[in-house]
Amino acid sequence: MEDIQSYRIAIIDLGSNTARLIVMNAIPGYAYRLEDEVREVVRLRQGMTKDGLSEAAMARGFSTLRLFKRFCDSTGVDTILPIATSAVREADNGPAFVERVRREIGISLRVLDGEREAYYDTIGALNEVPMTQGFVADIGGGSVQVSEVRAGRFYQGRALTLGALALTERFVRSDPIKKAEFEAVRAEIERQLDKVPWLTQRRNKPLVGLGGTIRNLARIEVERQTYPLYTLHGFTLTRASVEDSIALFRELPLAERQKIPGLNSDRADIILPGAMVLLAIVERLGADALTIAVNGLREGVFFERFWEHLPYPVIPDVRAFSALNMARNYQYQKHHANHVRFLAGRLFEQLTPPFGYGVPERELLYTAALLHDLGRIIGYAGHHKHTQTIIEYNGLPGFSPREIALIALLTRYHRKGDPDTSDYALLLNDDDRTLLTRLAAILRLAECLERGRNAAIDDVIVTWDDDHLHLTLVTDEYPAVELWQTERNAVPLAEAAFNRRIVLESTAAPSQWPKNQPKQARKAS
Repeated sequence: MEDIQSYRIAIIDLGSNTARLIVMNAIPGYAYRLEDEVREVVRLRQGMTKDGLSEAAMARGFSTLRLFKRFCDSTGVDTILPIATSAVREADNGPAFVERVRREIGISLRVLDGEREAYYDTIGALNEVPMTQGFVADIGGGSVQVSEVRAGRFYQGRALTLGALALTERFVRSDPIKKAEFEAVRAEIERQLDKVPWLTQRRNKPLVGLGGTIRNLARIEVERQTYPLYTLHGFTLTRASVEDSIALFRELPLAERQKIPGLNSDRADIILPGAMVLLAIVERLGADALTIAVNGLREGVFFERFWEHLPYPVIPDVRAFSALNMARNYQYQKHHANHVRFLAGRLFEQLTPPFGYGVPERELLYTAALLHDLGRIIGYAGHHKHTQTIIEYNGLPGFSPREIALIALLTRYHRKGDPDTSDYALLLNDDDRTLLTRLAAILRLAECLERGRNAAIDDVIVTWDDDHLHLTLVTDEYPAVELWQTERNAVPLAEAAFNRRIVLESTAAPSQWPKNQPKQARKAS
C-alpha cells in the first residue's frame, strides 16, 4: 500500500455550544487515524431569540470558522466537510448566517436536520460499538438526538430541543440550582421525551451514549475509579453513577463544580440539565448502564466518505477491522504478524481444549498476535512495553475494556517477563490471571518459532502425556534459530502455564546426510 496516497479530511462541526474540527488521515477503505483536533466553546445558541442567533453569538461563530479555515489551509487539508446543527437550523437568521460564512470565509456549511444528525451519530457509534438492536443517544448543547438501531442499521431518529445549553438558558437562573428550577427542567425533559414513544416500546435494549455531556459524565466516573486505560472506548457508565453526579451538581456552586475531576471547566455551568436528560432516557429504556462511544457525529460524517464503496457505511466486523486498522497505522510487518498469528492459532487449537477455551479467547490471542510488534515503530528496546502503551492510549473499537486490557497485556508479555494483571485489576476477572498466563505462553511460543521472520516453521503438532508436552515443528530445514530462541525465552513460561515439561522436536534433521554415501552407509551411520 506504500504507493497509495492518503488524504487529510477535515470535518468541521458547528454546534450550539462548541465548535470542533477534526482532521482524519485516511486511505479510503484501508486505514484511517485521527491526526488533529481543535475545540472552541462558541456558545452559538446563547442569547438566541425568536429573531434568531444573537449578533454576539454569530460573531463568535464567524471568528471561529475563519480560524478553522486558516488552520485547514495552513496544514494542507485536502477536503473539508463542514456541518452545522441545532442552533443554526432552528434560527430564523440561520440561512443568512450560512450565506455570509460561504461568501466571506469560503466554507459551505451543510445544515443537518434532526433526523440526519441522529443518522450520523449512529453511523459513528456503530463503527465503534457493535450492536444489532438498541439505541444511540447524543446530548449536545442545543439538542438531543435519540436513534433506534435495528439489524445493525439506523432505523429511526429524533432530535429534541433538550441540549444542555438550551435547557440551562431556559430554566436555570440560580447557582446552585433551586428546587423549582430543577423540577421545571425535569418536567420539560419528560414532556419532550413523551414525543418519542418508541423509547418505551422497546425497553431493555443496549444503549450507546456519545457527545460532550455524556463523555464528561464518563470521565468523572473514570476519575472516581482510577480507571487504568487512557481511552473511553467501550467504557460502561452506570445509572447509579449518573445519579451520583446529578446529586453532586445540585449541591455545588459553579466554582466548585469546575474543580470536579474529569469535568471540563467550561461545561460545568450546563452539565446538570444534560445529566438529567441522560438519566431520563436511561429510565425510559429500563437500562442500568450505557456504553460510551468516542465516535459520534463528526466521525459519522467521515465514515460516510471512508466507506462510500460499501452498501452501508458501517464495517461488518468492527473488532477485526479496528485491530487491522491499528496494525496498518503503526506499520506492522504483515507477513511476520500473520505467521505468528497462524502458529498461535495452531497451538491454541491443540493446547487449550482441556481448559474449555473457545472463540472469545482465541480472538484475544489472534488480535494480540497481529499487534504484538507495533511498539517497534517507537524503538526496538522495550517494544513490548511500547505496544502495551499504544493499545492503552488508543483503545480498540469494538472490544470491551476488559478485552482491551487483556490484549495489551498479551502484547506486553510476548517477549519476556511473568504475566502480571495488577495494573488492570479493576477491569479483570478472578480467572483472568490464569487465562493471561496461558495465552501469553502460546503467543511467546509462536513469536519464538517465527524468530527468523521467514516462516521457516510450517506447522506445529502438539502431543500430550502425563509429564510432557511434545511440540513437533514441521519444517523444511532444521530450525536452529527458532529452537534456540524457544528454549531460551518461551519454554519456561509454557511449562508453568501448562504444568508439563516441554519437549521440542523437529521433522528436519540437525544436519544433512552426505550426498555421496551409498544408501547402506547412510543407514548404518
